[in-house]
Amino acid sequence: MKIITICGSLKFKDEMMIVAEKMALEGNCILTPIYPVLENYERTDEQLMKLKEEHFKRIELSDTILVVNVNNYIGNSTNLEIEYAQKLGKEILYYTDLIK
Repeated sequence: MKIITICGSLKFKDEMMIVAEKMALEGNCILTPIYPVLENYERTDEQLMKLKEEHFKRIELSDTILVVNVNNYIGNSTNLEIEYAQKLGKEILYYTDLIK
């Protein structure tokens, strides 16, 4: 069983959840970002920084990251996640490569 962290822009939340479910059904352990679901909840800079740190910890725990790059879009935060995974020697998969 591979441990896979899903990475990508939160604007692709729906696609990320679909991919996470499919990968889990294939027998993988999937780690996902925390998606904002609380309405009218103001997040502090400190809270946002903690979420970012937690996501990088998920990458550390993973064998692989799966970048959900819909229409080949990769934002600045996702680029940082990819660079971090590369430094750690993690396998990097791209959503656009999987759907071909």
